[in-house]
Amino acid sequence: MPILDPTPRLANDPKSVKIHLTAGTGMDIEWKDGHHSSYTFQFLRDACPCALCEDERGKANRQAGEAVKLAPGALPMFKPAPRPTSADQVGKYALRFAWNDNHDLGIYSWAYLREVCPCEECRQQRQ
Repeated sequence: MPILDPTPRLANDPKSVKIHLTAGTGMDIEWKDGHHSSYTFQFLRDACPCALCEDERGKANRQAGEAVKLAPGALPMFKPAPRPTSADQVGKYALRFAWNDNHDLGIYSWAYLREVCPCEECRQQRQ
């Protein structure tokens, strides 16, 4: 994954942010350059940028936002869908979610969120 460039510019600056906590559906960002990003809460939890989650993803060879893979022959265990219990702004550059699994270490900067945008156009540009 390329190194993030947090330099303020249109692509890293949101015009509007809508977090659908009550509905539990995810988050939408309209960027000042006109791009639109939609993130499910599952994607955001799987893309947590904290050091612990980054390390786990690296060891499992997963990309940010990619779900945990089951070991061959393992049966899936029930796990509640990830939902933030709160979302707080961190300065003018990021968001922090407190998740229903008691994880709250990740600070999702605007630059990071734009970098991991799950839309088809952005995914193709990363390949």
